[in-house]
Amino acid sequence: MADKIKFALALLLVAAGVAGFYLLGEAALILRVLCVLAGVLAGAAVAWFTQPGQRFFVFGQEAWTETKKVVWPSRKETMQTTGVVFAFVVVMAIFLWLTDKSLEWVLYDLILGWKKS
Repeated sequence: MADKIKFALALLLVAAGVAGFYLLGEAALILRVLCVLAGVLAGAAVAWFTQPGQRFFVFGQEAWTETKKVVWPSRKETMQTTGVVFAFVVVMAIFLWLTDKSLEWVLYDLILGWKKS
C-alpha cells in the first residue's frame, strides 16, 4: 500500500512540473524547462524508494550493461549495409512502377478499351 502512495506522489510531482511549465508561460523558457526537469527528478527520487522502482532501476542498469556487450558494426559495414538497402529500395520501386504501368495498360487499354489520347 505504501508503494502505491509513493507512486501516486511521484506522478503528482511529475504532473506538478508539467503544470508549472504551462503556468509559467510568461517566464523564460529555461525556467519552464527547469520546472519540468525538477518535477521529473523529484518523481524519480520518490519512485526510487519503492520496491517496483528499485527493480526498474536495477533493470535499467542491467540493460546498460548488456548494451555495452553489443558488438557494433564498423563505419565501413554500416555504409555497405546502407548501400545495399538503398539499392534494394530503388530496384523495388522500379519493379513496382513497371508492374503498375503494365497492369494499367492491360486493364485500361486492352480490356476496357479506354485508350489515352
